[in-house]
Amino acid sequence: MTTLTLTPPAPVRWWNDRLALSLGLLVLVILVGLLAPLLAPHDPNATNLMSRMAPPVWMEGGSWTHPLGTDQIGRDLLSRTFYGIRTSFSIAAFGLIFSAVLGITIGVLSGLIGGWCDRILMMFVDVFIALPNLLLILCGIAVLGTQTWVLVVMIGLVRWEAYARLVRGQVLVVRELGYVEASRVLGAGRRWIIMRHVLPNLASPLIVILTLSFPGVLLMESGLSFLGVGVQPPTSSLGRMIGDGRNYLINAWWIAGIPSLAVVIITLLFQVAGDALRDRLDEVNHD
Repeated sequence: MTTLTLTPPAPVRWWNDRLALSLGLLVLVILVGLLAPLLAPHDPNATNLMSRMAPPVWMEGGSWTHPLGTDQIGRDLLSRTFYGIRTSFSIAAFGLIFSAVLGITIGVLSGLIGGWCDRILMMFVDVFIALPNLLLILCGIAVLGTQTWVLVVMIGLVRWEAYARLVRGQVLVVRELGYVEASRVLGAGRRWIIMRHVLPNLASPLIVILTLSFPGVLLMESGLSFLGVGVQPPTSSLGRMIGDGRNYLINAWWIAGIPSLAVVIITLLFQVAGDALRDRLDEVNHD
């Protein structure tokens, strides 16, 4: 008789786990933004024309007083990058939350109620999909101003339709399942069905799409600030810093290069985390 010996899989080290590594680095980036007032070595808005366009410490002429150098009016780039991460990340996060809540609400109502309500809501979705996002945001900013809450609302208004379509499709599938029909027959109301049956089944796909959508929202905020219609000076944001440094790329590339690198790192981490999370959830569902 042959005895089969099962060897347990080798444990996956956290540095070899894409999900754990990317999430850990994202937590670090978030902490840098939250703790910017404590970590920043200088006032991000303090100017010093005597040290304008100082290079980073690893270049000739750089010093540890300004490790990442200074911008065109002598402001410390390390401090402004910390505060820029805080500003850009906050606007993108709140804009994403606003769009997700709006889209999920409309998608659930459209899929669960159906009929004329579904047709009207999906008509609004089609209208917003047809509108150019940038044009809609610029019109809103022209009417309401450039305050932070305006950016959050306008970013949310141009991103919600994707969540509405996804959630509606999932609800149309979930509402036909046997246990949902049983709950309805037993007298469960729509609120109970939504909270106990619909939303739990939407958690996995929503987490993945939110993670993968964040880079686009962050790039949208950075693009608006780069064009000068987003965050206004002297408030520091990554897009604003890139816009301020675009005229100095030849003589002082670090003014725009360092915030650009921060944007690339954050978007890359979210993309890796989203892909790894999707793979992990697929493995769980297959098991």
